[in-house]
Amino acid sequence: MTTATIIGLDLAKNVFHAHGASEAGAVVFRKKLSRSQVLPFLSEQPKCIVAMEACATAHGWAREIERLGHSPRLIPPQYVKPYVKRQKNDMADAEAIAEAGSRPTMRFVEPKPEDQQISAMAYRTRQMFIGQRTQTINALRSHLAEHGVIAATNMCGLKKLSAMIEDETVSMPCKVRELAHVYVDHIAQLTAQIAEMTGEMREMAKKSAVVKRLQTVPGVGLQTAMAVETFAPDPGCFSRGRDFSAWLGLVPRQNSTGGKSRLGKVSEMGQVDIRSHLIRGAMSVISAATRFGIKKGSWLERLLARKPKLVAAVTLANRMARAIWAMLTKNEDYKNPEAVA
Repeated sequence: MTTATIIGLDLAKNVFHAHGASEAGAVVFRKKLSRSQVLPFLSEQPKCIVAMEACATAHGWAREIERLGHSPRLIPPQYVKPYVKRQKNDMADAEAIAEAGSRPTMRFVEPKPEDQQISAMAYRTRQMFIGQRTQTINALRSHLAEHGVIAATNMCGLKKLSAMIEDETVSMPCKVRELAHVYVDHIAQLTAQIAEMTGEMREMAKKSAVVKRLQTVPGVGLQTAMAVETFAPDPGCFSRGRDFSAWLGLVPRQNSTGGKSRLGKVSEMGQVDIRSHLIRGAMSVISAATRFGIKKGSWLERLLARKPKLVAAVTLANRMARAIWAMLTKNEDYKNPEAVA
């Protein structure tokens, strides 16, 4: 009997579809499984490759499937789509996943360990709270502005707003004052929660040699270093620094043909958390260099002489990403290229 060497598994909430294919690509089986049937079914199969689309639940399934002795492979959904034949349905998706997973040149996503997913949840929860606090402050300012109570957009402005809400001499309807207190209390709760999570993050950073090493790079602070440690896969899966930079979305989009290289804007197709932190860090380096003076003849001076600041910041972020990859792969501290040269 022919056995499946690769199984394409179309993930879902309740109903899963499995497509088993032989080494020659022939169909071995097509199965419709409930959530509770997936692992028992796979445990009965000979050890093989189990391919899935890289989605929200894929990493957890990959860990469970690996414990059964199979080799999980996670494929970006955009790389699976070309293999869907004509009509799209769940079984056709499973077949396309198996077909894509069998390609020798296919690119796969590294399954995340559970600790990394926990860190990612903590990191993004803090970012969400920061966004909610900003949203709440803006809403409070907007509502009070309609009643003639105006304050600046910074934290000093928030303190001024809070003081005016407490001041009975400031004219505003009683219901508005009551609702404004709800806003202020909610902002205070979010601020306390953000401070607590920031403290936990700093304690974790003190114990991490990687975070300490990354912070030696100019423009890389605690948030950037923690983002790299949390979201970046094993740097060994990238053959060079440019590949890591491309994974972050810091390289130009190509539209080359006929032997002519045509480069466009930065693709922004990669990991958004690390990329945004690197660009902000690069912008801070440029701002500091502009304010306090740039070393004559340096790479940064030549770059700023011919490019706008934001374009230069993206270019510098690209360079920072390559330096980070080199530091992680070689376990070395940051070396200033200007000083080494």
